[in-house]
Amino acid sequence: MRPSPAPDGAPGAAPPARSARRVLGLTLALGASLALAATVASAGRDDLRLIVQQQCVPDWIQQHDPAPCEEVDIPGGTAALFSAATRRELAAGWAVLADRKGGAHLLLIPLTTIPGIESPMLLEGGTTNYFAAAWKARALIAAAAGRALAPDQLGFAVNSRYTRGQDQLHIHMECQGAPLHAALLAQAGHLSEHWTALEIAGNRYEVRRVPGPSLDPVRPFELLAAGVPGARADMAAYTLVVAGVSFPDGPGFALLARHALVGGGELLLDGSCAIAR
Repeated sequence: MRPSPAPDGAPGAAPPARSARRVLGLTLALGASLALAATVASAGRDDLRLIVQQQCVPDWIQQHDPAPCEEVDIPGGTAALFSAATRRELAAGWAVLADRKGGAHLLLIPLTTIPGIESPMLLEGGTTNYFAAAWKARALIAAAAGRALAPDQLGFAVNSRYTRGQDQLHIHMECQGAPLHAALLAQAGHLSEHWTALEIAGNRYEVRRVPGPSLDPVRPFELLAAGVPGARADMAAYTLVVAGVSFPDGPGFALLARHALVGGGELLLDGSCAIAR
């Protein structure tokens, strides 16, 4: 699934070894310095951050191979690594890693240290739009599934602080589970841009529609904080799902949020992509 290594800069050209070493050192230092500003994760809950910051990013810089990740994306491309903005560009990037459960289940993970949905960084305008990044990387889900997938078959989820197993922000990228897909098909003509209640698989979610084919102008974390009463003060307890929908007037997305102390939004997704068979 990983993309083939691509050349840096001009065809056949390789970055100077001294510059590569300098950037690698900055990368490792970045991971350490950013970690100091984050909540310290307990043992075993920091694996995703360590894999991305200590394996995927150095491999990408040294060999242009994101292994063990499927993809590493740094705004500005490889050229940005050799600019004065190295730390800033790295901090704005993300990686996609295959989930250890297997199937068409991927995780989009920031390169910078962000504990989870409760992080104030996610409500700052200058922070990378990670849901938009996940949508742009959706072809990796189809590649893992081994079949074409329609936009309205895809879903992305962030679990609450109380239902996740890792303390580094990660967006689950999968197909929609059958209950979620059926509910959105049935309600597509009724959803509005106001949050309303919808029951799925025995749980009540607050749901709103977002029109358009792209998530670039949409910031789901901010919409949750601003639109659901009480959410801004208790973001840690919310799970958030973004799902593709074919509305009567065109493509778009449904945002689903729930106060979840048990059972995260990931449970609405399906790495086997059964709805696409």
